[in-house]
Amino acid sequence: MLPKFLVQTYFRWSRGMTLGGRGIVVDKQGRVLLIRHGYIKGWHFPGGGVEKGECIETSAIREILEETGVVVRGRPKLHGIFSQHKNFPNDHVAVYIIRDWEQPAVPAPNMEIKEQGFFPLDDLPEGITDGTQRRLEEAFGKLDIGLEW
Repeated sequence: MLPKFLVQTYFRWSRGMTLGGRGIVVDKQGRVLLIRHGYIKGWHFPGGGVEKGECIETSAIREILEETGVVVRGRPKLHGIFSQHKNFPNDHVAVYIIRDWEQPAVPAPNMEIKEQGFFPLDDLPEGITDGTQRRLEEAFGKLDIGLEW
């Protein structure tokens, strides 16, 4: 696992402001797809950073495919855009809800993504991040949508 400060330092050096897109991928049983990275602790939604010249929605769809093998069909629904200043100054994350998708193949674990799985809302994995937990509570009507990750 790469130290968090090294990852953050690289992105801070290469980008003045960071912007990312993540997806709440929901299956027909109402379970959500979460991933565990090789470079940061906890369970998160799949997604990643927006590249130069790329739209945030396109970025989220691309990153979700690369990380999980999920092919998004149609347009995802924007859940919200959140400030992540407490964890990573000048970072913002757009979160989309994705219900129309397919997963023809699941990529093997690698250096970036160590593990992935679908989890019922009442049995989420130990170590889910606070921001991920809040977004799930918002998306499924248990909390009002906040502004910060």
